[in-house]
Amino acid sequence: MKKEFYNIEGYDNKEITIDLTYDTIKNNKKLIIFSHGFKGFKDWGCFNLVANYFAEKGFIFLKYNFSHNGVNSKDLLNFIDLHAFGQNNFSKELFDLDEVITWSLSKLSINFDSIILIGHSRGGGISILKSSMDKRIDKLISWASPSNFLNKFKLDKIPLWKERGVVYIYNGRTKQNMPLFIQFYNDCIENKDKFNIKKAIFNLQVPFLIVHGNSDPTVSIDDALEMKSWKNESELFILEGADHVFGSSHPYFDDFLPKDLKSVLDKTINFINQ
Repeated sequence: MKKEFYNIEGYDNKEITIDLTYDTIKNNKKLIIFSHGFKGFKDWGCFNLVANYFAEKGFIFLKYNFSHNGVNSKDLLNFIDLHAFGQNNFSKELFDLDEVITWSLSKLSINFDSIILIGHSRGGGISILKSSMDKRIDKLISWASPSNFLNKFKLDKIPLWKERGVVYIYNGRTKQNMPLFIQFYNDCIENKDKFNIKKAIFNLQVPFLIVHGNSDPTVSIDDALEMKSWKNESELFILEGADHVFGSSHPYFDDFLPKDLKSVLDKTINFINQ
């Protein structure tokens, strides 16, 4: 098993930290690019175990940090750049994912013949949007992803957000008040058609697997059912009793995958290999 680390430039020249995991003996032909979710990062919880599991099955697994997710190469496990976090938005994440794809095709020394996007939660939504507009993508898998990026705003709070220029989101795990500057709302309004997940799914030309737990307290199972209804030929995998992170947590100290997450990985691998 080999692990490689890279830093490339993302939006506004901020770094995107990347790690690549693969088996040097097996014939790797498929590259998986994994996008983390909101208040997430590439080394959250079980994600390194996930990378190893895919590599053991013969895949090249790439995971990365969005340039404005609040962590950087000085500290990959903590939100040390809250200003960057507050300046993040969907446009920047789409830009970063495009840079990762382009870099993979031009700079990786490993040969591969297809690119599969996997995204968890918000990262799933970003992967859906990107797959609908980029012919370089061959397959798409969303894990616990929302069906709508634009229906989360509390309309009665927007005037105060505009007045103050910032709102704060409390992170119960880290005990941090994490800023979200008004630019996030402005970006959503200015690009509402581009960020329309329903429209993106209608336009998808690649095989699509939707994975969701029916006990997800963060993103309702209804979101997965909606996405399936918009693309009947997509595949829907509902995991009974699973939560938003499929039994994982951060920090995660075990050296084995949670049962629910392993089921997700096995289903995902089966789908990719079809």
